[in-house]
Formats: sequence, structure tokens, C-alpha cells
Amino acid sequence: MRILVVAAQEVEAKELARNLERYGHEVTIVDSGAAALEQYERANFVLLDLDLPDMDGLDVCRALRETGGLPVIAFAGGGTELDRVLGLRAGADDCLDKPFEIRELAARMEAVMRRRKPRRPVLDPKTAVSIGELHIDAVSRKVRVRERSVRLTRKEFDLLYYLARHSEMVVTRQRLLAEIWEIPLALAAGYQASRTVDTHVNSLRNKLGRSSWIVTVRGVGFRVGVG
Repeated sequence: MRILVVAAQEVEAKELARNLERYGHEVTIVDSGAAALEQYERANFVLLDLDLPDMDGLDVCRALRETGGLPVIAFAGGGTELDRVLGLRAGADDCLDKPFEIRELAARMEAVMRRRKPRRPVLDPKTAVSIGELHIDAVSRKVRVRERSVRLTRKEFDLLYYLARHSEMVVTRQRLLAEIWEIPLALAAGYQASRTVDTHVNSLRNKLGRSSWIVTVRGVGFRVGVG
């Protein structure tokens, strides 16, 4: 997920960014409200320190809500109930006192995303996908390479279909674990969890007949190839 961190304290912002990157997120840091309003469109989530040098953080929060509708978690330095209430009334999805633990922040981000994104099936039953000689039928859950039928397990099919539906991008292991295995992003960075994806990818490559159908992008994740 692309996260915009808006914070004037450089040391704190960089430490937060490092922690978020360990969870598989892509982080951009800006140190002012004006910069936040210029760059919010590139983000999927905003973490906003309300103590900013150039603008009232509450005004920035309201503007983000009105112009972008992005999920926002605000950080309040005062540590009072009023600070949190004002942040929520300004449009933040959640508000945390500083300092905070990264695990609590990650859990709150997951909760915000669950509230904003109603549960839906991974598959769209009306959609079929073809990439070169690879054909995926979501209705019958059948896969063909050229004219050869490929038998897949449920998770293998879901994984291939998800990658095919997002063929224009590289999908991280963490995102695949969240979407296919429904493991929260906050828990999806572990070694054993990542091995689950790798095992299914290797099985898919073997069944499809060529490893080039699923390309590994080192340090990032996977994308569908052209066989």
C-alpha cells in the first residue's frame, strides 16, 4: 500500500517510514500541510501528524476528506480526549496519541481498511481473463494454456486469477496473503507466511508448464508474464 506520512519531525517520520516499509508498504514523507495536499493523490492511505508548521492539521484533515476521500489516521500530540475528538470530527478515520507502538498503528490501519472496504469475494463471477495463450474462466473456474486444460486447487486458481486481474502491476506477497488467504497485512510479513505464497507460485508454474507465466520481481513480489 502507498502511504503518505505527513509530519514535521524528520527523525520521527523516518523511523515511522522504516517500520511501515518492514510491513511491505511504500512510504512517502512530506513535512507540511501544503505538500500533503499536493501529493495525496499518489497515496492509498494518509498518516497525518496534526502538529504542522504551515497549516492547522485539522484543516489539512478536512481538505483531505473533501478532496480525496482517502483513509486518514491522525496523530495528536496533546494526549487529551479533546484532541482525539477534534481529529475525528475533522474527518480522520482514527486518531492516535503520540507516542504510539507500530503494532497498534498497523492494527488500526487494518481496522480502517476493513470498515472502508466491505467484504467481497476475490473473484468476479462475470469476468474472464485472457493473457496471450492463458485463458481463465471465473464462472467455471477453468484454466487453459493454449488448448490444454490445467487443473488447479482453489487457492492456486484464486492466486492466478488475482495476478491476472492485476496484470499491469507487481503484487507484493503481503497483498496476496491479505487478498487470497485473508491474513491481515500487519501479520503478513513473516517468513512462514511468505513461504505459503512461494509454494503456491512454484506449484502454479509447474502446472502451467513454464516458469515465465509468473515472474518474480526481486524484493517486491510477483506479476503475470507472457508464458
